Amino acid sequence: MSASEGVMQREPTEKEIRLVIAASSAGTIFEWYDFFIYGTLAGLIGAAFFPSDNETLQVLLVWAGFAVGFGFRPLGAILFGFLGDRLGRKYTFLVTVTLMGIATAGVGLIPSAASIGLAAPIIVIGLRILQGLALGGEYGGAAIYVAEHAPPEKRGYYTSFIQASVVGGFVLSIIVVIACRAFIPADDFVAWGWRIPFLLSIILLFISLWMRLKLSESPVFQAMKEAGETSDNPFKESMTYPGNPKRIFVALFGIAGILTTIWYTAFFSGLSFLRGPMRVEESTVEWMLLIAGTISMSFYVMVGKWSDRVGRKKPIIIGAIASLVLLFPIFWGMGALANPGLTSSASAAPVTIAGEACEYDPFAEVQASSCGRVLQDLTALGVPYSIDPASSAPSVSIGSFTGDFTVLEEADRRATIQGWLEAQGYSFEKQQLPLLSILGIIGLLLVCGMLSALTYGSVAALLCEMFPARIRYSSMSIPYHIGAGYLGGFLPLIAGYIVAMTGNVYSGLWYTIGIVAFGLVVAWWGIPDGPPKDFEEANA
Repeated sequence: MSASEGVMQREPTEKEIRLVIAASSAGTIFEWYDFFIYGTLAGLIGAAFFPSDNETLQVLLVWAGFAVGFGFRPLGAILFGFLGDRLGRKYTFLVTVTLMGIATAGVGLIPSAASIGLAAPIIVIGLRILQGLALGGEYGGAAIYVAEHAPPEKRGYYTSFIQASVVGGFVLSIIVVIACRAFIPADDFVAWGWRIPFLLSIILLFISLWMRLKLSESPVFQAMKEAGETSDNPFKESMTYPGNPKRIFVALFGIAGILTTIWYTAFFSGLSFLRGPMRVEESTVEWMLLIAGTISMSFYVMVGKWSDRVGRKKPIIIGAIASLVLLFPIFWGMGALANPGLTSSASAAPVTIAGEACEYDPFAEVQASSCGRVLQDLTALGVPYSIDPASSAPSVSIGSFTGDFTVLEEADRRATIQGWLEAQGYSFEKQQLPLLSILGIIGLLLVCGMLSALTYGSVAALLCEMFPARIRYSSMSIPYHIGAGYLGGFLPLIAGYIVAMTGNVYSGLWYTIGIVAFGLVVAWWGIPDGPPKDFEEANA
């Protein structure tokens, strides 16, 4: 019998469990706040650090910077997973939260690209890398710490607070932005006020450190250390431990791949969709996401508690199937409520483009052809279009109107095209939504939140139960952060690219559908059936 098996599984006292959950969850909220504030302020980040005449390119560069942080999460998982399995859970996530807080505050101190040129985006990318490394160690540490304190019959419930805390970080980022907008004049917020949410991370860092320093080490890790059973090389052992390659594959695609693409579609795609092509007024979007996100946090706790009775697999399978069925209708519904004029105009006066070399490269600063430049303008305006491959005569057809874009002056091209669109019924005003539309969108965002909760609420408990205690930190962190880092973290960039290339604001959802469909097959095959079981019992 190993030390971890010999640890007495007693019911924790109310005081103990409150402290463990509160400190772990607070640190998780603060660390994800630090990571998400970049996405919440994506528009201002783009203007400050990635300015471009191609608005679509500017947005994609911001999301590329977002993705870079995610891309380094697996490396952080390997590094901090090694430390967590060798040195302990507590001290490892003290290091991660410190690194995250310092890197986030640094973003708020970088001069703009207008002041220091190319150095600005390079420094931003460097700090995003540090954030990604830190986040790669945070989730595993917090989840394992709570799981190893929890009695088995309540493990899903207790660890679900960690999952809810991820949403809490997103909610906190919106709260801070709303508060800053309320107290700082709009022009000043655009000029310098957006830096305050980043600098606030220093205060959050001290609060998090104070709370986490009050914690003791995980009892499971203490027992292993006293018995001399900690792993000498957790990364190597994670790759070679009997059955672990299959479990890592399942964790990557059947768990992390599903949960992370649904999560980022629900929250970040929803945010950029409403702010961008739907042109909803920014503060309205922030309030809708704040309300929906706050309510959604309770869904994760309910699903985690439910999984203690029905097992971890059932909620994930139900959530994945429901996502495949509902994601497109949810976003169609939000589009119809957020900007009904755009929906009706696109139907009554569809836009068709024809011309030679009619291709659009979202990553080009200047398009190679005049037709490509028109496509760039339509994409920036959020107007859906189709390309007529049978005609090479340069034209823009908007319903019954047809115009020749080659006669337009370069400086006035977009304004003229926008005028043509407005004459055919298109509106580019910021949308001020009636109350019923706002409530309808919040309701649809709550459905997204429930889909995310079903696929995420039980995951911390499930991953802890899938791997042996001596290499648990590494074994669960590596596939989780590869899945979350690459499949989820690159979602805004890939989905934005798909939308730009197709001219269809809903086409980016196909990326999520593809990842979830494959993950569903893997989850059905690989996630253990039946009631929750500890690793040793499940593999006896």
